[in-house]
Amino acid sequence: MDFGRIVTAMITPFHTDGSIDWETTGRLMDYLIEEQQTDSIVVSGTTGESPTLTDEEKIALFKFAVKHAAGRCKIIAGSGSNETAHSIHLTQVAEECGVDGALLVVPYYNKPTQEGIYQHFKVIAEGTKLPIMVYNVPGRTIVSMSVETTLRLAQIPNIVATKECASLDQVTLIASQAPADFRVYSGDDSSALPAVAVGAYGIVSVASHIIGKDIREIIDSYLKGDVAAAYKLHAASLPLFRGLFDLPNPVLVKAALKLKGLPVGGVRLPLVDATETELAALRRILN
Repeated sequence: MDFGRIVTAMITPFHTDGSIDWETTGRLMDYLIEEQQTDSIVVSGTTGESPTLTDEEKIALFKFAVKHAAGRCKIIAGSGSNETAHSIHLTQVAEECGVDGALLVVPYYNKPTQEGIYQHFKVIAEGTKLPIMVYNVPGRTIVSMSVETTLRLAQIPNIVATKECASLDQVTLIASQAPADFRVYSGDDSSALPAVAVGAYGIVSVASHIIGKDIREIIDSYLKGDVAAAYKLHAASLPLFRGLFDLPNPVLVKAALKLKGLPVGGVRLPLVDATETELAALRRILN
């Protein structure tokens, strides 16, 4: 399975009453595919506010995204949680919905050992035929999946990729030691170029909602050997890469989409929308 170089962790549009805005979800997908040139879309990931989505909403998103994409990009279901049995169930349902892959996060809050993390992903993988991207984000899960555990998981046939947010050192070590067909993705926009330089295949991005074409140009320029062009565009993009995370994700990317003329609604509690002062700072970055 080739998820491509640019994977967008898509936000979930909401109406003012907090329900999913399906019409805007379709428009957003069209925009990401046609204008921002994304290769794959993650639905019901952290950026999609998965902690506040019900299972019914997640399943509806899986079905909607598959139907609306109509083969124009890959659809990856955010079907992981900190409960193994629940993750198996949701991943199997996602497979029935026709998604192209699953994104499974390291179990959060439970604080499992490395063996527990390995067994969690192994058992889920055994319960599905979907290609799986594991997701290491210690800033949210507290526990970090080690390089050694990731390399063990890379031996499982349908665990095909990792989204790595721990460090560039981990990206380097995994990319240099994993099987050739196992792909490493950075989960940090500001590390997209450095990660590719040390062996990552691509980026699972939030900023691609706004500058997806630029991120593709950064990666393509580097891969073609035009490092100067890649560096120049990366440096120009860095304020946005960082600025979108001045507040908890996805508060500011939703605000940025509204400022660009694509209102996608606010965020669900316990997240809150940006203040006018915070929006003013975002406008300066976008300008």
